[in-house]
Amino acid sequence: MNKPACLIFDCDGTLVDSEGLCNLGLQIELQRYGVEENLAELTQRFRGRKLADICKILSQQHDLHLGEDFILSYRRTVDLLFEESLQAIPGVIEVLQQFDLPMGVASAGPPQKIRKALDLTGLSRFFGARIFSSYDISSWKPEPDLFLHAARQMGFAPADCVVIEDSGVGIQAAIAAGMQACWFGDAGQVATYPQVPRFSSMNELPFLLSNL
Repeated sequence: MNKPACLIFDCDGTLVDSEGLCNLGLQIELQRYGVEENLAELTQRFRGRKLADICKILSQQHDLHLGEDFILSYRRTVDLLFEESLQAIPGVIEVLQQFDLPMGVASAGPPQKIRKALDLTGLSRFFGARIFSSYDISSWKPEPDLFLHAARQMGFAPADCVVIEDSGVGIQAAIAAGMQACWFGDAGQVATYPQVPRFSSMNELPFLLSNL
């Protein structure tokens, strides 16, 4: 394996503790339609998924039309929740300060959402303009295009990049892109990709990378 020359981070659930807030926004908006969904189940079910696909699944499940009006209202709700409560993942700032490698963010969220999340949590300084969104290229994980785009824009070959992700679709995308990956999350979860190193605390990441 190549030693890492570039780190590519997912945003939601990896850099910022936003998965719960995003799905709380979904829960709140669904309640306006008379639909009650469990927050923990929403978070587990839709982690890393494209919002349009989430709306399509929920529309079919509950016999609703969750169109552009729903998405706009959802975005406003999540924006407010971010301003009130968004935090960086515990330990991530201290860990990022240890790295002297180029680092980028590649996320399924809209560019303005990614930037706001990084600004609110004090993480923007680590990434500068190296922020890449699925909305910029109209391709979403598990397709590899976003990670390949990020690597190309940053000037690195896929084999020299390591992706840090918290979702199965993100890990799938990294593997399809020909990149190494580290999976951040609950160590008790069943590992779909047993060959991918798992870690449950950001403090473990430097050691994990040094042993790739």
